[in-house]
Amino acid sequence: MLAEKMNKSNNNGVRQHLPKLPLHMIWMISFGFLGVQMAFSLQSSNMGRIFQTIGADPHSLGFFFILPPLAGLIVQPLVGYFSDRTWMPRLGRRIPYLLMGAIVAVIVMCLLPNSGSFGFGPMAALTFGAITILFMDVSSNVAMQPFKMMVGDMVNEEQKGFAYSIQSFLSNSGAVIACIFPFLLTMLGVSNSAPPGVVPQSVVISFYVGAIVLIVCSLFTVFKVREYTPAEYAAYHGITEEDSKNKAGMMSLLRSAPRVFWTVSLVQLFCWMGFQYLWTYGTGAVAANVWNTADPSSAAYQEAGNWFGILSAVQSVAAVLWSLVLANMSNNKRKSWYALSLILGGAGFASVFFIHHQGALIVSFLLIGIAWAAMMTFPFTMLTNALSGENMGTYLGLFNGSICLPQIIASCLSFALFPLLGSSMPVMILISGILLVIGAFTVATIKETYATR
Repeated sequence: MLAEKMNKSNNNGVRQHLPKLPLHMIWMISFGFLGVQMAFSLQSSNMGRIFQTIGADPHSLGFFFILPPLAGLIVQPLVGYFSDRTWMPRLGRRIPYLLMGAIVAVIVMCLLPNSGSFGFGPMAALTFGAITILFMDVSSNVAMQPFKMMVGDMVNEEQKGFAYSIQSFLSNSGAVIACIFPFLLTMLGVSNSAPPGVVPQSVVISFYVGAIVLIVCSLFTVFKVREYTPAEYAAYHGITEEDSKNKAGMMSLLRSAPRVFWTVSLVQLFCWMGFQYLWTYGTGAVAANVWNTADPSSAAYQEAGNWFGILSAVQSVAAVLWSLVLANMSNNKRKSWYALSLILGGAGFASVFFIHHQGALIVSFLLIGIAWAAMMTFPFTMLTNALSGENMGTYLGLFNGSICLPQIIASCLSFALFPLLGSSMPVMILISGILLVIGAFTVATIKETYATR
């Protein structure tokens, strides 16, 4: 009876209302995000430290940070495009990609921190690390994108803001765990120093733990979530048989993308450029301003690396708490809170340049976390509200370009900008603050719309 009803809706394109989901199901849809974000946070908070430890020159550091967003730029649209056209009876539409990405990510997470431990020379170790980080980001992107898509597929408009806030909460909770691990392991007696060119065991073991959490959390979503069947999905999203047969290509979809796709992307351009410089130069900036060292092989630099992990955890705690505030914002206040959050984050970035005491940096990263929460919540809510259902995955994959392209642009600019600014890592973080404030002003260009079903 249900199938007959759904098929009738599918033929006529009459949209039924997406059901109100129980809270535990919204949590389960996103639970694997905890593990995926642990992987991303371990990568972002330790990547500069790892590559400088195994021999990367600070002036060429941007090269290694081009690879992850380049992987995401290519992979995520493909995941969206093909998952829109996939249905596996036991697994569903998005979950097969989640599972495949998680398995590969676990393997690569165990390899990356050991890049300097296989007896390679510096150049070979850097090459191995670059290839490994590329595969890690490909697999993490494949695992991450299905969580965002399932919210768009399964959650109604009334619950969608809450659902993305839950993703932000889980994402930042995973980031907290990931960022504090090297610091905690050092406190427990695990070595935080190593021979030149070798990554300390405190970092290596943290990646092992992250790999375990990633696969366990992803399996919760795999076993607990049942995606809508093609007939149910078509009925809930008003998709006709003709729509199903005539799937548009990526370029065609870009040409017909809703205006909010492009205006939110403009905001994203400045925000993600700013965060790219934080991940690239954050450890070095803290080491230079607080520990007065630029030597990656020194104990002081590795201590600064641990403290940067703690600051990243502070950022994530602030994001967790702020995402709970944002979850209660009404639709008509969304833009104002988006802009305010970015201005506060910009102030946090800029303050890093002026602060030379490690404790005071906590305030800076609390403010940065506020911006991060807004970036994890508002863009996807605004976009998915403007989309009809038939190409949801493809559009979300294409929208990932608004995250990846700014990072690539920022890394390419760094080759000229970093030496122009006196090769100062703290100055690069000041630039991040300026970029976020510009992003806050561009929020005014956004005009929210809702899809006609």
